[in-house]
Amino acid sequence: MALPSPHLDDRRFQQLVDEAKRYVQQRSPEWTDHNVSDPGVTLIETFAYMVDQLLYRLNRVPEKNYAAFLDLIGVTLFPPSAARADVDFWLSAPQTETVRLAAGTEVATAGGETRESVVFSTVEDLPIVPSALVRLVTAPASGGQSDRTGQLASGADIPCFQPRPAPGDAVLFGLPTAVPRCIVAVRLDSRVEGVGVDPRQPPLVWEAWDGARWTLCETGTDTTGGLNRPGEVTVFVPGAHTASVVAGHRAGWLRCRVVDPAAGQPFYSESPTVREAEVFTVGGTTAVEHAEVVHDTPLGVSAGVAGQRFVLSRPPLLLDGDPPVVEVSSADGWQTWTAVEHFGASSPGDRHVRIDATSGEFAFPPAVREADGTMRAYGAVPGKGAQLRVPRYRTGGGAAGNVARGAISVLRSSVPYVARVENREAARGGVDGESVENAKLRAPQVLRVQERAVTAEDYEIIAAQAAPSVRRVRCLPAVPAEPGAVRVLVVPDAVPDEGDRLRFEQLIPSDQVLSAIAGRLDERRLVGTRLVVEPPAYQGVTVVARLVAAPGEVDRVREDAQTALFRYLDPLRGGGDGTGWPFGRPVQYGEVFAVLQRVEGAQLVEEVRLFPADPVTGRRGAPADRIDVARNALVFSYQHQVVVTAAEPDGLS
Repeated sequence: MALPSPHLDDRRFQQLVDEAKRYVQQRSPEWTDHNVSDPGVTLIETFAYMVDQLLYRLNRVPEKNYAAFLDLIGVTLFPPSAARADVDFWLSAPQTETVRLAAGTEVATAGGETRESVVFSTVEDLPIVPSALVRLVTAPASGGQSDRTGQLASGADIPCFQPRPAPGDAVLFGLPTAVPRCIVAVRLDSRVEGVGVDPRQPPLVWEAWDGARWTLCETGTDTTGGLNRPGEVTVFVPGAHTASVVAGHRAGWLRCRVVDPAAGQPFYSESPTVREAEVFTVGGTTAVEHAEVVHDTPLGVSAGVAGQRFVLSRPPLLLDGDPPVVEVSSADGWQTWTAVEHFGASSPGDRHVRIDATSGEFAFPPAVREADGTMRAYGAVPGKGAQLRVPRYRTGGGAAGNVARGAISVLRSSVPYVARVENREAARGGVDGESVENAKLRAPQVLRVQERAVTAEDYEIIAAQAAPSVRRVRCLPAVPAEPGAVRVLVVPDAVPDEGDRLRFEQLIPSDQVLSAIAGRLDERRLVGTRLVVEPPAYQGVTVVARLVAAPGEVDRVREDAQTALFRYLDPLRGGGDGTGWPFGRPVQYGEVFAVLQRVEGAQLVEEVRLFPADPVTGRRGAPADRIDVARNALVFSYQHQVVVTAAEPDGLS
C-alpha cells in the first residue's frame, strides 16, 4: 500500500487558542480575564486562525511531493473506458429497399425525474437488407440434399426431416443475398406432424453459413412450437453471414437443424411438415458505445519549439480503441503525428506525440541538453505558425454506461422506418477514470512490478491494467502436471438482471478483452513461460429449499429468498464479504441454511438441499451437503427452487 502522508503539525484552531492561554498564565499571571469578550483573547483567536491556515498549507507539502514523485516515475491516471452493447433496430414494417443506419446514430435509456438518460451511439454503418425466400432445401443427416422449392410453390406438405427424425437432419432456407447483422422472420404454415416434442423447448437450432462453417444464430420469439403449427421464428443473423452455393444454387443460407435433446426432454417421433414459407427482414443489430465522436478539433498554433503542450477543451479521451492522432499543417498538406507511450525510442525525425487521456493534453517531443553541451531532440517539432488539429477522437465513457438489458429503448436520431430499439444484453465495459487516491495506492505496485511478470501477483496486476473493465483476475502458478504453464483466469464485470441474477453468458469475457490481456502479458512474461488466458470454470449450484412464512408474506419471502441465494452464490458480488465468491471455495450446507434463515419474514427453514449442476448442459447431480469447487473455478447460481408455505394460525393443528 502507499506510504501514509504524515501531518507535520496536527494542531487545530482550538488547540492553538488553548495553548496560547496557557502561555498567558505562565508569562502574565496578572491577566485573569480569558473570556471571549476580552480584546486580548480576540487577538489570540485571530492569530490562531492565521496559524491554522499556515499549518494546513504546510501539511499539504507531503501530498504535493508525493504527486511530484508519481509524475517522476511516470504514473498517470487511467482514462475511462466506454461501455458497449449490441442494440436491435426494429423496422416498422418490412421494406423493399435497404435501410441504412449511419455510424453515430444515437440511442439512449429512458430518463426520469431522478436520473438522466444515458446516450449511446452506433460505431459503424448498419445496412438492413431486405430478404425473401428463394430456395427451400432439405438435408437429412444420412446425406444428400433435396431442392423442395417447386413442391413448396405447388402447396404440397413438405417433410422437414426424415420420416423418423434424427439429430443432424436440417431444412435450409435460401435468401436472395446475405443479410449480415440483420433480424429476419421466418413465417411458416405447418401441420401438426412432428409429434413427441415439447413445443416450448424443441430440439432445434438455427444456423447461418459464414463461408467456412455453420454459425449458431440467436433466436427470439418462436410461435411455431417446433415447426408444428403456423407461426414465426425470429432469427438474429450474425455479422459473418455470406452467400454460398448449396444444392447447385447460390444464396444466403439459413438452416434449422435437429440436435440431441436435453436431458429428460422428449424427441420427435415424426417429422414436421411445411406447406407455406416466407422470409422477410424485420430489423438489424449493431454495436453501440457510451461515447461521443468529435471531429476536426483545432488544437492550437505551434510556436516552433520543443516540448510544446496543448489541451483539448473536452477531456477525457477514450483510448480503448485506435488512439487519436494530431495533424499539423505544412506546405505539403497535413502531416500526421502518431501517439507513443514515451519518447525514449524516438529519433529526431519521428513525428510522435504523447497523450494524457485524462486531462486531454497532447505533449510534443522535448529536447534535452547532453553532457557535452549538445541538444538531443526526441522527435520532430512542428514548424512555427503551423496549425494543429485532432481529426477524430472519442470522449465520454464511465461506469454509468453499464446499463441493464432492455434499458436502451429510446431512438434519439431520426431514422426512417425504424420503430423501436432494444438491447438484448446488458452493456458492459464501462469504467470510470482513475482517482488520484487510487493512483497513490498503485504507485508501489508500479515500482515493484517494473513492467515484468514473475510472480502470480505480477500477472494479476498487469492483467488488470491491460483491461480495466474486468472485475476479477486470478493467476494460477505452474503445477507439476503443467510445468512452465501459467493460467490467468479473467472474470468480466456484468450488470445482473432483476433479482441480482446473472446469466452464464455474462460471465464469459469477450475475445477482445482476452486478446488485450494476453498481448500485454506476453510482452512481460519470463522466457520459457507458457501463458494461457481464459475464463474460469464455473460450478453450478442449485438450491432446493422449503420455508415457512406468515400467511400474508408467502410471495414476498419466496422472492427475497431467491434473491438472497443469487446474491450469496455470486461470482462477482457474493461470498461472505460481498466481493465475489472465492476461487476454489466449496459450498457448505450450513452457510446456505444461514442465508435463508436471515431472510426477513422466514419463520422456519424446513429443508435445504444442494445439487451440483452444469451451467452449460443443465444436468443436475445427486444432492450433497458439500459441493466442492476446483481451484480454477467459481460458483454459479443455477435455477434455485424455493417453496414457501403459510404458517398455520396459533391453536390449530
